[in-house]
Amino acid sequence: MINTLKFFNSLKKNKIDFFTGVPDSLLKELCFCITDNTIKKQHIINSNEGSCIGLSIGYNLATNRIPLVYFQNSGLGNIINPYVSLAHESVFKIPILLFIGWRGEPNKKDEPQHLFQGKITEDLLKILEIDYQILTIDTNESIKQMQRIINLVQESQKPFAILVKKNSFSKYSFKQESVKHNLKRESSIEIILNNLKEKDIIVSTTGKTSRELNEISKKNNSKNPLFYTIGGMGHSSQIALGISNFSLKRVFCFDGDGSIIMHMGSMGIIGNNSNDNYFHILFNNGSHESVGGQPTFGKDVNFELLSKSLGYKEYFKLTTKENLSDFFKNIVSFLKGPVFIEILIESSSRSDLGRPETNPMQQKFIFQKLIND
Repeated sequence: MINTLKFFNSLKKNKIDFFTGVPDSLLKELCFCITDNTIKKQHIINSNEGSCIGLSIGYNLATNRIPLVYFQNSGLGNIINPYVSLAHESVFKIPILLFIGWRGEPNKKDEPQHLFQGKITEDLLKILEIDYQILTIDTNESIKQMQRIINLVQESQKPFAILVKKNSFSKYSFKQESVKHNLKRESSIEIILNNLKEKDIIVSTTGKTSRELNEISKKNNSKNPLFYTIGGMGHSSQIALGISNFSLKRVFCFDGDGSIIMHMGSMGIIGNNSNDNYFHILFNNGSHESVGGQPTFGKDVNFELLSKSLGYKEYFKLTTKENLSDFFKNIVSFLKGPVFIEILIESSSRSDLGRPETNPMQQKFIFQKLIND
């Protein structure tokens, strides 16, 4: 296992001192270390991976130095356009170090949404003409490996990818700032589910939101049609829009701040293209909690101003169990969408959360059957 702090210090010795990325569970210890040892403008947790490439291009143009971009391999799709049309050697030829968490690594157990992505990761890098190496899981050897790679990138002035396997980095002790709130996501989901009609449709975002919804629905024997957006972070709200525009039933999107921020333009599409059956619920904890708890700027956004300016008819902020319960029991039935509902929650969850027992195709079959009944 790699000593995270020693590895980070070796990067700085090699003049790698600007970092941007989208948090990933495989890279969380390195991300904590970067956050703890850099000033704000030297480490920007970005909205999506494509934006990381754009920011890195700007940094390189201004400084002529090599930026480091980190993300999960699922984010390779988001980098393709800015990489091939800007950073590739046939265009502006921008040197970038890409640190990629390798979820779904072949012959390793992982969740269904990661398996195909893991299988094609190396092929994608080859197609994109990005040279790559797999990071050695040894402190001294990985430091030597990175020195060689950095020298190569400085010489070639081309992007280079480093694939990072699970459990590569040692635990880094990092005290995260947390804002206390009266609500937790799991108990909030349970209150909402207990007060919805049986035919109401729920589309939930990636990560622990879907896992908590799955546990509660099983415990309460819920009959609601549930679609768990297990991959494709940031796209649950558009899936919900597609369903709501072709259904007479109410559709509730359970979203997160990291997910909304990743593709914030989707809110404008919802505000201007949805029917009165669309309800967009934001569980706002100001963090990428599902992959380690790295901060977002979600708590600093005025979602009332944002949602109304983008075409949502109503906005509500809920902060206690009492007003959450009252809202879904007595108020929501009288509202016409699109409605934006912000629920302020703590960044915490149970460590023993389960996962859906059915596979994605089974979930899809059950969901389609329920929404068409």
